[in-house]
Amino acid sequence: MRHRPPRLRLALVALIGLLGLLAGCATFPDEGPRDWQEKTEGQGELGGPPSVQQEPGGEPGDEDGDGSPEPGGPQAPAGCDDPDPQVVATCLDPVAAVAVLPNGVSALVGERATGRVLRVERGKEPVLIATVPVDAAGGGGLTGLVLSPTYQEDQLVYAYATTPEDNRVLRLAPNEPPKPVLTGIPKGPSGNGGALGTDAGNTLLVATGNAGDPAPAPTALNGKVLRIDTLGRPAAANPNPGSPVLSTGLSQPGGICQDTTSQSVWVTDRAASRDVLYRVAPGPLGPAAWTWPDRPGVAGCMAQPGVVVVALTGGAALSVLRPADDGSFSGAPETLLANVYGRLAAATLGSDGLLWLGTVNKSGGKPVASDDRVIRIQPPSGGGASRA
Repeated sequence: MRHRPPRLRLALVALIGLLGLLAGCATFPDEGPRDWQEKTEGQGELGGPPSVQQEPGGEPGDEDGDGSPEPGGPQAPAGCDDPDPQVVATCLDPVAAVAVLPNGVSALVGERATGRVLRVERGKEPVLIATVPVDAAGGGGLTGLVLSPTYQEDQLVYAYATTPEDNRVLRLAPNEPPKPVLTGIPKGPSGNGGALGTDAGNTLLVATGNAGDPAPAPTALNGKVLRIDTLGRPAAANPNPGSPVLSTGLSQPGGICQDTTSQSVWVTDRAASRDVLYRVAPGPLGPAAWTWPDRPGVAGCMAQPGVVVVALTGGAALSVLRPADDGSFSGAPETLLANVYGRLAAATLGSDGLLWLGTVNKSGGKPVASDDRVIRIQPPSGGGASRA
């Protein structure tokens, strides 16, 4: 056995110690603390859901809009399994209303004909929250949902529904049956749909159909925009403090929405000979802010600074308008998502700035296997005519 000289052994010990010291000071790219970032569906780890400007043409997988999937295009739904990352929920009855919960990833949706209110979230089965007894004849049913202005404190939700007796606003509370808030809104052979929203005064905005009456009385509750508190009482700032009526002149409203920055309130309406968008003001509704002579079936809406998005049911698309600071429009609306998800009805904005939509393809459309669906997608950007 060979023996190393003492000096060599000492040198080796010193070298090993030096290497250990250097290794202890080294850093490596894959080690050390990291900042976790939430992964958003749709565009990779740091991306967000595709915006409506990025959609393919036609149904999923139908790039040329001819109704048939294209080779290499997006995969078509297989039953209730929809591979589209923007689809939150599938295999529902036609969805007429959506109210996004404060977490931004789940929402309450209302099925028009069944009266069911379900909580939906991507990757989870829908959960039944409540069932509102409805009569879906004459365009009625469950057509409006909105969270209480103080939802974080009271967990209340408000619904607009057609019942066998009338059209009404109801309050939904956890583990309680629906309770009426405002009743006696006339019901008729048509024009029974309505919509709900809130305004800056923590009051409820209620758009009501005309119940088939082309000229309802100014004091009647049909064909109006109503403004009430959460107990159903007229808002103090109404033109007549004793009446819930804020504005008059609606026929078959499909959606009501507010730009919380400008406080502008918009309502869509299917009038006798055209579809229109009104900017709401107290008293009779003035001239339409925009008109669709081809009547594409205006429905729900969403408003942000410099942009108003309107869901089109018959047109199976979104219509995007960009108002100037005075609320006027110039230039034709932009049409997006044409024939991508079919007939759209509900439209609303989530707390995270994403646009939520509900489809009604089982009601007069050409449903795919996963219809009807709830979709969550980035909205179009704003920028009115007077903005740089």
